[in-house]
Amino acid sequence: MSDDRRDDEVDLLIDAWGRRLPDVDLTPLDVMSRLRRAAIRLDRLRAAAFATAGLASWEFDVLAALRRADPPHRLSPAQLIERTMITSATMSHRLANLSTRGLVVRKRNPSDGRSVYILLTEEGIRVVDAAMTELVRREAEALAGSDRADITALTRALRPLMGPERG
Repeated sequence: MSDDRRDDEVDLLIDAWGRRLPDVDLTPLDVMSRLRRAAIRLDRLRAAAFATAGLASWEFDVLAALRRADPPHRLSPAQLIERTMITSATMSHRLANLSTRGLVVRKRNPSDGRSVYILLTEEGIRVVDAAMTELVRREAEALAGSDRADITALTRALRPLMGPERG
């Protein structure tokens, strides 16, 4: 290791694989294994933040997509599917649950009586705003050990990884 910090779990993993596969360049594991572990930690952090507002992560995703839409915070089911990247059947199930909880309502499209819009209710706004506020607080806490320059550099370094998936 190049610095004086103790080896972490990923360093130990790479060392072990290096002994088994000495001819393989394991450099990608330095980044990707840490990102995977960070993603798992972030999933847990997010789930805990959303739980404070009584939401599951999937509920937050749908409500947040609606909240980001311009007032009156409504989208068609197709727009929600596109913005949350889930299937139509999954979206139908999620909307039924959110509707039962009073967080969204279905309204007929005045331009086309055959289609509907999903509209975020006042309670939906209150709940998703509370969840987002708690999420930002917890994420800021998680980044507290990093200075602004490190965060900017990390953001820049991660952007290329957000590109299209490759099979």
